[in-house]
Amino acid sequence: MRKKASFSLLLGLAFVTLLLAVMLVSLFYTPYEPNEMNVTERLRPPGFDHLLGTDNFGRDVLSRIMVGAQTAFLVGLSSTAIGLTLGFLVGATAGYLGKWADELLMRGVDGLLAFPGILLALLLVSIFKPSLSQTILAIGILSVPSFARVIRSGVLQQKESEYVKAARGIGASHWHIIAKQILPNIASAILTTAALSFSAAILIEAALSYLGLGVQPPDPSWGRMLNEAQSYLNKAPWFTLAPGALITLTVLGFNLLSDGVRDLRDTRQ
Repeated sequence: MRKKASFSLLLGLAFVTLLLAVMLVSLFYTPYEPNEMNVTERLRPPGFDHLLGTDNFGRDVLSRIMVGAQTAFLVGLSSTAIGLTLGFLVGATAGYLGKWADELLMRGVDGLLAFPGILLALLLVSIFKPSLSQTILAIGILSVPSFARVIRSGVLQQKESEYVKAARGIGASHWHIIAKQILPNIASAILTTAALSFSAAILIEAALSYLGLGVQPPDPSWGRMLNEAQSYLNKAPWFTLAPGALITLTVLGFNLLSDGVRDLRDTRQ
């Protein structure tokens, strides 16, 4: 069990670290200007000049992949932060207060879960003009129920513990007990949920951008690149494989990271 947990955790960390390094490098350097078009070099296969080839507008695929990593990490981090913040407020309040507060808040969460995630994201993005900020907000709202349910469950388990009763006995406030006493003991469960939320955010952003409702051209996005590449699948397969491989690698990395943290937590328990 320990070997399995260590392997998942280390492999997930390796994938995520590699992608994070690509994203950080792209902040300072790309082989070419990502949006620079050169019709004389369109659909060139991978070679020394263009390591991953060029797209239908002659833009360097590697440069656009690197900058697309910025979009992926921005969407993942921002939407996960929104979901965690709102989910913590809802889940901690419902679990700690219980009774009518628990019933009211969790029925709202159940109502949000009743809608298929991608359809709700499409609805939220379609209401406003498609943009990166709207995409982040929509995905953040979608991740609230998963955080709320995990945090509520953890608070319910911990709030009757002896250390919580002792904190109440010395007059500690409710939010002090939640933040200082309960939260550290459910942090690993939250981290597991955050890793899964991050990978889901990248998939949803790619799907929305593929449908034209996420990141708008000419800004690079892995999902948008897949949309542009589908007409050239037979003629220029590298155009499709590069963004598809990055999406797969990123999602796999964060899922392995989540599994590793979960298995490590179970082993310790």
